[in-house]
Amino acid sequence: MRTLSPEPGEVDLAERYAYPAGATWVRANMVASLDGAAQRDERSGGLGNAADRRLFLLLRGLADVVVVGAGTVRAEGYGPVRPSAGWGGVREGRPPVPPIAIVSRTLDLDFDAPIFTAAEVPTIVLAPAAADPVRLKAARERADVIVAGHDSLDFTAAVGELAARGHRRLLCEGGPGVLAEVVAAGLLDELCLTLSPMLLAGNPARILNGPPAPVPPEMTLAHALQDEEFLFLRYTLNR
Repeated sequence: MRTLSPEPGEVDLAERYAYPAGATWVRANMVASLDGAAQRDERSGGLGNAADRRLFLLLRGLADVVVVGAGTVRAEGYGPVRPSAGWGGVREGRPPVPPIAIVSRTLDLDFDAPIFTAAEVPTIVLAPAAADPVRLKAARERADVIVAGHDSLDFTAAVGELAARGHRRLLCEGGPGVLAEVVAAGLLDELCLTLSPMLLAGNPARILNGPPAPVPPEMTLAHALQDEEFLFLRYTLNR
């Protein structure tokens, strides 16, 4: 056991969080309290601080596509990604913003919401073939639809299709149900976890909400950063 001594001065976050070159890479960005809660008042935003928000925006800028569940879109009031002043040149040679890719089995989505009507890059919807055909037609009128799997979404096929379209740097923002399925499919390469200095108790969701993983993936600590009393942990899959 050893002490993790903080390095003096600021770090280059774009360098620290750069995606590996040439690979299809699935990164998740989540926040949790000290007692494991992934939400405060049913939203993840209540757990972070200003540094967490800056990192949230930077990770979006580094990504080719932002994957998020429909429940999180509704609960968090998601809109389309907007350019951030902190991006610098991280999107050079790419579209100005990454698209949002919404995971939805029922397509219970408001297709007149800004996430569809005001997006600079068309929003993507990831859905199974068994989705309601009327809702599927409505989705295709407002979004770029990827159908993968029949009764439930085939995450492996969906990631493959996104990569084939040039979206090889994926950022999953949850929610906990979607992230649990990504992990169960063996697709998660990296977890960025903000550890918030709060103790909430109660019975909130954890960052993964699903059945136990048959073979729990083991992760390697890539770095640990600190701002105020918050820790910013980056883990990569132990291969």
